[in-house]
Amino acid sequence: MKYLKYLLGVITLFVLLFFGRGLLAPNVTYNSEITVDKPLAEAWAVANDESKTTEWLKGLTKVEHVSGEKGAVGAVTQYTFVQDGQASIILETLKAIRPNEHVAMDFLMEGVMAMDYQMDYSEKDGKTHIKSTTVAEGQGLFMRSIFAWTSSSMVAQEDENLGNLKTVIEANTTDYFPAPEITAEAVEEVVVGEE
Repeated sequence: MKYLKYLLGVITLFVLLFFGRGLLAPNVTYNSEITVDKPLAEAWAVANDESKTTEWLKGLTKVEHVSGEKGAVGAVTQYTFVQDGQASIILETLKAIRPNEHVAMDFLMEGVMAMDYQMDYSEKDGKTHIKSTTVAEGQGLFMRSIFAWTSSSMVAQEDENLGNLKTVIEANTTDYFPAPEITAEAVEEVVVGEE
């Protein structure tokens, strides 16, 4: 009987510690940064190219536009992630966008978490610096507690994602800014226009 009391006391202590951390730290905030050996405009274009998103976001299998004007504030996109055979749906709502500078989004995984996420871009000496800032909050005390105890794995996942993004940007061969094709008709229009 004496051991049972000790066991119940230890279990109670662990439960209090687990939920206490979720009460004391209702959200998790973290940053991640990379420097990419590509100019800013190209880095921005690759990072925002939906066809390349599955190459750098771990577990992402499908990207689907849901509502709003694509690429405009208020647009909603659905992401499907699969890990260990388990599918998860995350909805993204675009909050702010300044091309080649800043993008901010809200992510919602129903019953699990809400996330405020932003990426800031800057260029120096032909290289692009990308910094992400994340504020994640579990929905409900149990998920807040899980997030509080697993925050280091969330940081590691973001570091891995941005490392993958760096690889994708630096290996990019897509020409996002093709020069206009010069045709005989275009030359003729210029020559005729000058006369």
